[in-house]
Amino acid sequence: MKACPHPAVWRAGQLGHGAIRALGSLHPELDAELPGQGWPIGMLTELIGREAGIGELRLLMPALRRLTRERRIVVLLGPPLIPYAPALADFGIDLDYLVIIDARNPADRLWAIEQTLRSASFGALLAWLPRAHTRPEHLRRLQSAAQGTTGPVFLFRDLSAQMEPSPAPLRLLLLPLPADRLSVRILKRRGPVLGQPLVIELPRPDSALALRYRPSEVPAATIHAHDATPIGSGPGQHTLN
Repeated sequence: MKACPHPAVWRAGQLGHGAIRALGSLHPELDAELPGQGWPIGMLTELIGREAGIGELRLLMPALRRLTRERRIVVLLGPPLIPYAPALADFGIDLDYLVIIDARNPADRLWAIEQTLRSASFGALLAWLPRAHTRPEHLRRLQSAAQGTTGPVFLFRDLSAQMEPSPAPLRLLLLPLPADRLSVRILKRRGPVLGQPLVIELPRPDSALALRYRPSEVPAATIHAHDATPIGSGPGQHTLN
């Protein structure tokens, strides 16, 4: 984790490496373009994609593996798909430090995200924003709450969000590519505009990272990763390729 011991002046034409606390993404080509040289801490990072399962979790796996091995809690709040615990373990994730929170009601989810941010007792928070119910004032509240956190905060948003204003200091557009690669276009950062998207090689475990859709009848609850049911090859599943 990188931090600046003294305040620094940030200029729009420069990346604010020294002024931003960050956790390395462990993708060297990405870290070179991120302010702070990693996933920023104390602010929101928006990950925008057309759908779930395009490689967004695999992009974060190296950092999440590091956090759980340091015995820091990683929270997944409102994921649209249920992560397959054995595959997460195959990535090196310590499941004892992974928590999944189900909050399907939009108002409940926004409340849960804000409360989790204010608790600041996590290594990383991954939260999926409700599509049609997230307004600018919600994002401003979340950005304000994120300032007291000690780990990166990732907000997953649908493709239409790229055209909307946001107070998040870092916004990335993710698009899938063949051969286990991901296109990462930096829509917004503290620094100059990056004209071309980055092409990131995604990590891949021995088994594919399979997920399944949440059954609608499951009540809102906090689910420990060890309680996840292994997934076979039946319908209603998704694999991150």
